[in-house]
Amino acid sequence: MNETAAGFIARQDAKWERLRERAIRTKDIGRQGFNTWIREAWTFHQQHNHAEKVLVIERLRRAQVIGVRAFLGGAEEGDIEYRFGYYIVGRIGRRAGRWTWGQYSPFIPHPDLMMLLNKARDEGTILPDGVATTSATEAVARDARQ
Repeated sequence: MNETAAGFIARQDAKWERLRERAIRTKDIGRQGFNTWIREAWTFHQQHNHAEKVLVIERLRRAQVIGVRAFLGGAEEGDIEYRFGYYIVGRIGRRAGRWTWGQYSPFIPHPDLMMLLNKARDEGTILPDGVATTSATEAVARDARQ
């Protein structure tokens, strides 16, 4: 591995900052369309017991749907959702020796989860209660009043 976790975090943070306004496309579960999101904030954290693993939490705002959605409901335009992920140094093929996005749900040791969440709150990635005014937040508040 040529690049340390700290070097990777600095490089990735600068890249995401440059691309902050660019929409991220994700496939709809029905594979007939795409969802787009704007990455508003993020927090990186190197896993304490793994020098080649970097955890990340992203705050994403729903932008639009392109094509056909498989299901009604879920996030609406303007809603905020969080995505947990990780990067790891690849071991095989063309990703060997390079930082690459983890393709599965992350396993996060308890101390790292607490550090990541606290850091994300301190950095403003996780918004305080009551700040995220989205259609989902308004619907929950409306249902609670009824």
